[in-house]
Amino acid sequence: MRQSLRILMLEDVKEDVELIERVLKRDGFDFITKQVDTKDEFEMGMRIFNPDVVLSDHGLPQFNSTEALKFCKEFGYTGTFILVTGSVSEEFAVTCLKQGADDYVLKSNLSRLPSSISNSLAKRDTEKKRLEAEMALREQNDELIKINKELDSFVYSVSHNLRAPLMSVLGLLNLARNEGHDPDEHFSGYFKMMEQSIHKLDETLKEILEYSRNARNEVSLTKIDIKGVVEESMERLKYLDGYSTLTKNFVVVGDEPVYSDEYRLSVIFNNLLSNSIKYRDPNRTDSFINIHIEISANEIKIDFIDNGIGIKDELLPKIFNMFFRASTRSEGAGLGLYIVKETVEKLKGSIEVKSTVDVGTSFSIRIPNLER
Repeated sequence: MRQSLRILMLEDVKEDVELIERVLKRDGFDFITKQVDTKDEFEMGMRIFNPDVVLSDHGLPQFNSTEALKFCKEFGYTGTFILVTGSVSEEFAVTCLKQGADDYVLKSNLSRLPSSISNSLAKRDTEKKRLEAEMALREQNDELIKINKELDSFVYSVSHNLRAPLMSVLGLLNLARNEGHDPDEHFSGYFKMMEQSIHKLDETLKEILEYSRNARNEVSLTKIDIKGVVEESMERLKYLDGYSTLTKNFVVVGDEPVYSDEYRLSVIFNNLLSNSIKYRDPNRTDSFINIHIEISANEIKIDFIDNGIGIKDELLPKIFNMFFRASTRSEGAGLGLYIVKETVEKLKGSIEVKSTVDVGTSFSIRIPNLER
């Protein structure tokens, strides 16, 4: 620490001031000093001289280091304060350090003063940088919170404001199709393509909304009727094309209470069930989806098994990637399985997939039973 320092000395003995200056010059310090020995002079020096370092004797006739240190704290002084005195008890020195002094140096051992100043300044500088970093981090965190809230609001607004008109367009499309007395074959094809496009866009909006909710909302633990969650998902998907052609086998083993996030579990079930329906094998007359759930005190094991079209080996490592679509049948943005994996991981669980083309696909999910 070799820099130009402004040193305010609370000292009433000129010889001691000169001795301190000599010691600092000998050690290579570049500094200017101001000596004061009364309360008024000290307070004026703090305001006008703006010191980097305060060196304070303890016992002056009408003012002492304890009062000086108290003033520094009230004044908001962030520089170094070192007690330089003839003799003090160890108890008093400890008290000064607790009150905010950086160090104390005996006049009988002034050779230690340069290193004391250097170390104290370095410590203050480190603390200043730490506080500045904390402040910057706090400001960044506040900004991120603000951005996330705005993004959540934006995603919800976009989803709501777009999905509602989409459903209106779909309703009008169905009216136009049904009210035609002699519908042209070409128009019927156009109507079908328009309906498919609307469903694709609606599916994409739902996926974006699910992704946003999973990424930003904290896990909400409640006691769950997991059988009810699965049945609700089935009920929600029963109008999906192909639902009625699938045999649904659903088994729950174990009577331990389930504690997890109901919304996130419903997202997992909705996506995997809808995939089994969409990617069923149209050439089969025995299409099925088996859901086996095993509940223990520590874990929830969920297995989905279907006999659909399956997934090619080279595509399996990519199916959980964002925006990846393994089939042209996909109606969304390719977020479905990505959301499933992200949701499972948000619940501190794991997911594995096995698949064989023309045989079927199985998903194995393991989720902690989070609270008992």
